[in-house]
Amino acid sequence: MGLGAKMVPFAGYDMPVQYPDGILKEHLHTRDAAGLFDVSHMGQLVISGEAPDKAIESLIPGDIQSLKPGEMRYSFLTNDKGGILDDLIVTRRENDLFVVVNAGCKQQDIRLLTEGLAGQATVTELKDRALVALQGPKAAAVLARFAPDSADMTFMTYREMDVNGVPCFITRSGYTGEDGFEISIPADQAVALCTALLAEEEVAPVGLGARDSLRLEAGLCLYGHDLTEETTPASAGLLWSISKRRREDGNFPGAEVILAEIANKPTMKRVGILPEGRAPAREHTEIADMNGNVVGEVTSGGFAPSLQAPIAMGYVPAELSAVGTELQLIVRGKARAAKVAKMPFVEQRYYRG
Repeated sequence: MGLGAKMVPFAGYDMPVQYPDGILKEHLHTRDAAGLFDVSHMGQLVISGEAPDKAIESLIPGDIQSLKPGEMRYSFLTNDKGGILDDLIVTRRENDLFVVVNAGCKQQDIRLLTEGLAGQATVTELKDRALVALQGPKAAAVLARFAPDSADMTFMTYREMDVNGVPCFITRSGYTGEDGFEISIPADQAVALCTALLAEEEVAPVGLGARDSLRLEAGLCLYGHDLTEETTPASAGLLWSISKRRREDGNFPGAEVILAEIANKPTMKRVGILPEGRAPAREHTEIADMNGNVVGEVTSGGFAPSLQAPIAMGYVPAELSAVGTELQLIVRGKARAAKVAKMPFVEQRYYRG
């Protein structure tokens, strides 16, 4: 689109990491107005069959059967050890499920779903659709100019409607902590629609760099960093996504391990971390207790433009996970003071009506 993006390889795609304004300005613009993100690398799938909601529950611990058409739920694929293979969003439509998965796990997920649901449901990848995210406190006002019926949507809901005359799938969702939308667009009409959105004075293009700093401020996990095959839902602090019914059913991969951790508490927990000083603690930085014993590792870390300070997330033993607990971060061989912080670091502003 000739926007001057700096491109980087990511999960097999060339993706914009930043535009000429730079990550800091793009981040703050999203917090103040509206940012437009190209997230077309994500996998868009449709799962269809006689009872796709019941079928997919054999592979994920999320409660999909209770969703009404137009409702969405965050969940994850798990392995037999209770580890997280990928996190995803499942939307119930009238006759099928619309599922968005992470780019780096897309082919693995399609294979797992196709094999796991064989004989029960069909998995179809929507290769002819782009996906963009319009995020920020002014996103709703902007989108309403092009699609008036989007205005009364609430967080984690889905509708199909024309946006500037283009038939789209719209969800009121996103991964910045701000109010906003993800818009699935026929690929051959994506450039024209994005050009129209970017022509609005509130909207600026935003790259992967600011997407990462925004989600970190919002305390949101990134797969492959804060979530891995070795991470369990309990240790990651994601038990809110497993309903009472699914805990009682226990018919999903790794249920025995996951339910045992619910009953007995996990040994490690994901926490927010505030390093002292100005220097950020990056991923893989060792976390030590006050006696100098290495007890964990930073999984996401960087500078928070909204706070003008460094922030991080990582895993520590449960007994060191209380807010305010003093820790040390081992940066270039030197111990730096830090403490466990409440998350999210910046207030989430989802529109719930």
